[in-house]
Amino acid sequence: MDNNEVPDNIDETSQNETANLISELSKKGYNYLKEELLDEAEENFYKILEYEPENNYALVGIGDVERKRGHHKKAIEYYKKCLQFHEGNNYALFGLADCYKALQEYAKAIEIWEQYLIHDENNITVLTRVADAYRKVKNFKRSKEVYLKVLEKEADNAYALIGLGHLHYDFKEYEAALKYWEKMMLIHGENIDIRVLTSIGNCHRKLKTFEKGIHYFEQALKSEPNNFYALFGMADCYRGLNNHEKSLEYWLNILETDPDNKVILTRAGDALRNLEQLDKAEEYYKRALNIEFDTYAVLGLALINKNKGNYLEALESLTGLLVNESKNPRLYTEIAECYMELGNKDKAVEILTRFVRTGQRNTRISELLEKLKEE
Repeated sequence: MDNNEVPDNIDETSQNETANLISELSKKGYNYLKEELLDEAEENFYKILEYEPENNYALVGIGDVERKRGHHKKAIEYYKKCLQFHEGNNYALFGLADCYKALQEYAKAIEIWEQYLIHDENNITVLTRVADAYRKVKNFKRSKEVYLKVLEKEADNAYALIGLGHLHYDFKEYEAALKYWEKMMLIHGENIDIRVLTSIGNCHRKLKTFEKGIHYFEQALKSEPNNFYALFGMADCYRGLNNHEKSLEYWLNILETDPDNKVILTRAGDALRNLEQLDKAEEYYKRALNIEFDTYAVLGLALINKNKGNYLEALESLTGLLVNESKNPRLYTEIAECYMELGNKDKAVEILTRFVRTGQRNTRISELLEKLKEE
């Protein structure tokens, strides 16, 4: 052999060494990724790109690193770059769709996941994500179809059952939502996720089956005594049962950890007003209004004035609210009653007639208007 002649196997050996190095770097990178050691993972993936700028494992790996950091737009760049060189790469498609979902760009996420399903139509994880995304864009029919497809493949799939519950709940189909969440209860028993318990409780709250709601919220509070949703549910169920003392107990419990929640301050004011603790109620309404304007806090103060016989002050507040709450029947009845107390029945008839002209119907207003006209 001539001394200047290069053996044929030299290039091949070099290529094998590079391939082995890339394989080792890739393995290390993904192990670091699993351990959430993102900087170390990123370092290994970038080393791969020095050898192979189009390497799919490295491009997806860096995308995954950025996604885990919450840098979704940066992650998208790497997933898209991978797809330029490796069209249809499942891992890049999956990561890309998850980024769009995180950015609440659900239509784009759906488009990508549908592409993924062309290559892997039975992937349950992706199917549930697609169904979730259709739910977010309020496509009830398609969302339900995909969730049910998941249940055909895996009858007890928790994500599909929970998703179907939320889907029906979002569309105010509370009894249908209960069916799916109660199935979760049968499957998981005492190990049920607290979010399922509060969701079932909320269905009963919406259906006005308050006693049943209380049962589930109580179970939730056994797991997490300070869970906001469970405390709110308990308070609202007792409110629905007109048990204002118990309702107040739970509103105050929430305020211990969230003292500046204007909604809860107003609800506490309502409970105190119904318990005829008017001065204390006024204090809570004013605390709410010191945070931010709240229609119900203003209404509460107006009702206190009405209760105390300060009808002109009450009227001023109520008529002010009517500007932005022109479809709220409660305001019309309260204003009419103030005029009646002031002996001005014509004004009472006028305000009730104004409501009727909005095209809405309300039994209480119709009855009151008829009574006034008869008089």
